[in-house]
Amino acid sequence: MSQPASYHDKVVRQFTVMTMVWGVVGMLVGVVLAAQLAFPALNFDIPWLTYSRLRPLHTSAVIFAFGGCGLFATSYYVVQRTCHVPLFMPRLAAFTFWGWQLVVLAVAITYPLGITQAKEYAEPEWPIDILITLVWVSYAVVFFGTIMQRRVKHIYVANWFFGAYILTVAVLHIVNNLVIPVSLWKSYPIYSGAVDAMVQWWYGHNAVGFFLTAGFLGMMYYFIPKQAQRPIYSYRLSVVHFWSLIAIYMWAGPHHLHYQAIPDWVQSLGMVFSLILLAPSWGGMINGIMTLSGAWEKIRTDPIIRFMIVSLSFYGMSTFEGPMMSIKTVNSLSHFTDWTIGHVHSGALGWVAFITMACVYHLYPRLLGLQEMYSRRLIEWHFWISTIGIVLYIAAMWIAGVTQGLMWRAVNDDGTLTYTFIESLKVTYPFYYVRLLGGLMFLAGTLLMTWNMYKTWQQSQGPVQTPVLEPQSA
Repeated sequence: MSQPASYHDKVVRQFTVMTMVWGVVGMLVGVVLAAQLAFPALNFDIPWLTYSRLRPLHTSAVIFAFGGCGLFATSYYVVQRTCHVPLFMPRLAAFTFWGWQLVVLAVAITYPLGITQAKEYAEPEWPIDILITLVWVSYAVVFFGTIMQRRVKHIYVANWFFGAYILTVAVLHIVNNLVIPVSLWKSYPIYSGAVDAMVQWWYGHNAVGFFLTAGFLGMMYYFIPKQAQRPIYSYRLSVVHFWSLIAIYMWAGPHHLHYQAIPDWVQSLGMVFSLILLAPSWGGMINGIMTLSGAWEKIRTDPIIRFMIVSLSFYGMSTFEGPMMSIKTVNSLSHFTDWTIGHVHSGALGWVAFITMACVYHLYPRLLGLQEMYSRRLIEWHFWISTIGIVLYIAAMWIAGVTQGLMWRAVNDDGTLTYTFIESLKVTYPFYYVRLLGGLMFLAGTLLMTWNMYKTWQQSQGPVQTPVLEPQSA
């Protein structure tokens, strides 16, 4: 009798481990940057340690290295188990792992050297962009090929979110990086100034909307029901959530360009669609949280569930704050201030990092043939240390940002500015110390998680082969 087929989980394990490796690296760079703002001499006058060069390295490391590896790992894990088939073209899946690590290493080398396009979230120069495209197309082939050979008629909603994020990020990346190379590490965009700005923030905000939202909602729709051992609260709502989110998000990018040299109607369009986005975003948050209906005690007893529910709470808060900040009158106060930094990190740490860590806590022991992590107490400590760290971080940035905005726009009776920029910076400094403390606490929690994973690996007998379940036994 032939042996049953097994899921191709080697690539899932590899991406899961690198999720935490790059998470530690990216967050460590973030802490260094927070320290540099509080203590500017910490760049030691070394060009490749300056804030301007490390800052894009931090954003790319936490978004595309930490978050990206988490998305690769969970999407490969989920698509196999919801389609009841092994991965399509596993060797190509292996290429996506090694190719993505090469992308991350290339970024880690070129950014400190000052080799970037100077575009937010799209800094890699054209040779790295070509490699990203090759990896991403391979990723799409593996993912959609697995769905095409599925043994169940239905496509679970998590795969709709993963699929939308894969397709949309491909389009965003290619269109925004159409350039004319002039040397190995230098290129110029094909677009003119104002058009380039609009294309960039069409890309930039939809990188948030699809890479940092739709992909992680795919995680949410699979792992919260699994961890809670409850069906999703409303499958119909999840479908409405999907179609409304992807239809509206595409139009929100111009809210990054209020009061800039683009048509006023484009700015207003971005604002209106940003406000409409509140409805589908909160629909998804409510759907995830209400999945615990009838099992609320799990929040008290299961620290992984706590990570998930708090992540959804931060998702809801961030998707309320973002539309509010897109209103022109609010934006005139918040733009260029640390309020924006607080908003970004409430989503990045509270939503993206927490849901990723919760999913890793769920799947990592199962990839090693175990039922749970080495230490539940360490998960508890991780949760509380990191949650307090997030609150300190974003509260400090909210207060600093509003203070900055009010000081910058304050004028005397004769029309002169009431405060100099240096005065606003001096007032901000105490909050930079608090932000540094919050960042250190979040990094400490991440290190606890990494240690917990290492001890879990020590407890295991090594990687396991999980047989593909028959559809009726899922």
